[in-house]
Amino acid sequence: MRAVLSRRALVAQLAGVAAWSLAGRGAALADAPLVALIHTQAAGDNGVVDGMIVSLKRIGRERNLTVRTIYAADPANYQPILELLGEARAAVVITTFDEMTEPLKAVAPSFPDTRFIQLYGDPMVPRIANLRTVSYDAYLAYYLSGMCGAAMTRSSHLGYIGGANIPDLVACFYALLAGAKSVRPSIEISRAFVGSFQDPAKALEIANQMFGADVDYVQADAAASDQGTIESANGHTGKVVCAGSRPMFALGPTTVAAVTVCDFGLSLYGQTAEALGRDWSGGHYRSSLADGVIDFVASPFFAANAAPAEVERLRGAWPGIVAAKTRIAAGTIKVPFKTLLG
Repeated sequence: MRAVLSRRALVAQLAGVAAWSLAGRGAALADAPLVALIHTQAAGDNGVVDGMIVSLKRIGRERNLTVRTIYAADPANYQPILELLGEARAAVVITTFDEMTEPLKAVAPSFPDTRFIQLYGDPMVPRIANLRTVSYDAYLAYYLSGMCGAAMTRSSHLGYIGGANIPDLVACFYALLAGAKSVRPSIEISRAFVGSFQDPAKALEIANQMFGADVDYVQADAAASDQGTIESANGHTGKVVCAGSRPMFALGPTTVAAVTVCDFGLSLYGQTAEALGRDWSGGHYRSSLADGVIDFVASPFFAANAAPAEVERLRGAWPGIVAAKTRIAAGTIKVPFKTLLG
């Protein structure tokens, strides 16, 4: 592991906020409040991180904010970065994913005037007044993808390629399986995990193996690694992918039929807007199909470019998918939530 950067080096790395000179850090940024995003996965993923950065810049323009994005590649620097942002009197600090939990617990109580948001985090126990965690019922969209895959497959053999064997992704796999079996009870689904959310080459290797074994619809669930799954499908005939973000439509105009959306950009925008308001409070928030952050969306590129037979299968499945989405949101379809592989 790399050594922890010195405080001076961290300040230099985060240069651009005038109030952060070593002599004067902590000066208020009253004219343009500071809002910072600390992301623990690299940008350039055509997915969640890129979406968050775009949304942060958007709200910065609209609200006259000073915004900063900070890629925290080394876990040893999570806590020092949070402390520096607190000392700089940042108005809002947004962090990503569950690896930020312990650093947030250690830092947030010391800076009560800064509002901290953890996107993709469990409720804090005990509750921290100036910290909000946000979780995502993303697995609900995977049930819809399973229905889509069952309608589109010719081989009755689907695939799932996840980033890591973690509870939330396991839940997505089992929701995919349940959705597929609701349409075609005898369907088979192969699963594999890349072991990384930033390894397209490994995902490409896994996808090539699946497509070579008669899988013809793969649910990609590995962030930046999904680009390898799409590349594999592009190199085969008659293979379809459901990816994880709208920007991936363009990567496979004839192969990416739909995406299971967990719109972190929309979530960041809404949570930041609330945190800038007077009535904000900490605690926990769950996003689902009801607030639009979770969704299942067909690709306009696929409709315009894919083989007519593939397009027709997708169109034929869509009314049932829309009906199921409504019933899931209303609670009349109960999607199983299973977090351990069996």
